[in-house]
Amino acid sequence: MKRSAERFLTTHTGSLPRPEDLIRAMFAKEEGVAVDARALDERIAGAVVEIVARQARAGIDIVNDGEMSKPSYATYIKDRLSGFGGVSNSFVYQDLADFPALARRVFGDPGRSRRKTPACNAAIAPRGHDAVMADIAHVKAGLAASGATEGFLTAASPGVISLFFHDDHYGNTETYLAAIAEAMRGEYEAIAKAGLILQLDCPDLAMGRHIQHADLSLADFRKAARLHVEVLNHAVANIPPEQMRMHLCWGNYEGPHHHDVPLGDIIDIVFLARPAGISFEAANPRHAHEWTLFEQVKLPDGKVLIPGVLESKSNFIEHPRLVAQRIARYATLVGRENVIAGTDCGYGTWVGQAAVDPDVVWAKLAAMTEGAAIASHQFW
Repeated sequence: MKRSAERFLTTHTGSLPRPEDLIRAMFAKEEGVAVDARALDERIAGAVVEIVARQARAGIDIVNDGEMSKPSYATYIKDRLSGFGGVSNSFVYQDLADFPALARRVFGDPGRSRRKTPACNAAIAPRGHDAVMADIAHVKAGLAASGATEGFLTAASPGVISLFFHDDHYGNTETYLAAIAEAMRGEYEAIAKAGLILQLDCPDLAMGRHIQHADLSLADFRKAARLHVEVLNHAVANIPPEQMRMHLCWGNYEGPHHHDVPLGDIIDIVFLARPAGISFEAANPRHAHEWTLFEQVKLPDGKVLIPGVLESKSNFIEHPRLVAQRIARYATLVGRENVIAGTDCGYGTWVGQAAVDPDVVWAKLAAMTEGAAIASHQFW
C-alpha cells in the first residue's frame, strides 16, 4: 500500500455512481430477466475504464473499478459462491425500528429494495474465479489507460457475508464462517497476486452491532466481532498486511444511527485484523467526534488510518478547508505518514441507490483533493 513522504494521498471506499444503462442491465439481471452476458461484460469493462479515468481526473490517488460489476459490495457473492438459495434474510435495524416512517423510506430505496440475500442452504464452494479475474482485468485496463499508479478491489469479508446471508445449513456460527472464509480465500488471493490492494469490507464489526447482534450485550458482541476477525485473518494469512486494507462502517443509509456502537468500544478488536489500512466513517454527525479517541489510543506500528473526510449520504459539498481540518486532526495525533484521506462509505452501495447526486459525488471528491493539498502544505 503506497505511502507518501511528500503529501496526503486520497482514496475512497469503493462504490461509485454507475451509468444509467448499466443500472438498468444490472436490475434486469437481478430480477431474472435474460441478459446477454457477453454484452454486459463488455459494458462493465467500458464503464470501469471510464470510472478509473474520472477518478484520476478528480485527483484520486488510489483508485478502483467503482464496483461496476457488483449489485452491491456484499450481495455479489451469491453469484460467485454455490450454496445460497434459501429464503432471503429479513433485517431489523435497531435505530430505524424507533422511527417506522423513516424505515419505510429507507427500505423503499430503489437499490436496497431490490437486494437479494438468499440464505445458505447447502455447502458453500466457489463457482470458479472467472468473475474476480474479469474484475482484475477491467481495473488493470483502467489503470493503464488513465495513468493511475495504484488500484484496489473490494471483497466481502466472511463476517459481512454471514450478516447478509443467514445460515440454514451448517447450524454452527464458527463452522459457517470457516466455510465462507475458505470459499472466499481464492478471490482474496487472486486480487493480491495481481498486484492490487485488497480492501476487505467489514461492516459486520460495527453495523453488525445494531442489526445482526442487537440482542447481545456489548461483551458478547465483542466476542462475536473477535471471532469474525480471527476468521478473516485465517482467510488472508497468505497476503502481506501492507497489501490489504479494511473498511469499517455503521451502515450507509440515512438513518438516525443513535444505536451505533462507539468506535472506542471496538477499536482494539479492529487493530487485531491483519490489514494494514483501516478505512472508517469519520465525517458524518454520529462519528465525526471520534478523532479524539486517538488522543488516548496509540496507533499500532504498521497501521494506516483512512478516515472518511467526506460524508457519503449528503449532497453538501464539503469545503476544502474543512477537509483539511479533518485530515489535520488525525495527522497531528497519529503522524502525517499514517493518514490517507478517504470517504465515509460508497456512493453506489446498491445498484440504483443514489443518496448523493452523481455530479455532486465528483464535486465532493474534487473538494477532498483540494483539501488534501491544503493539509499537505500545512504538514510538509
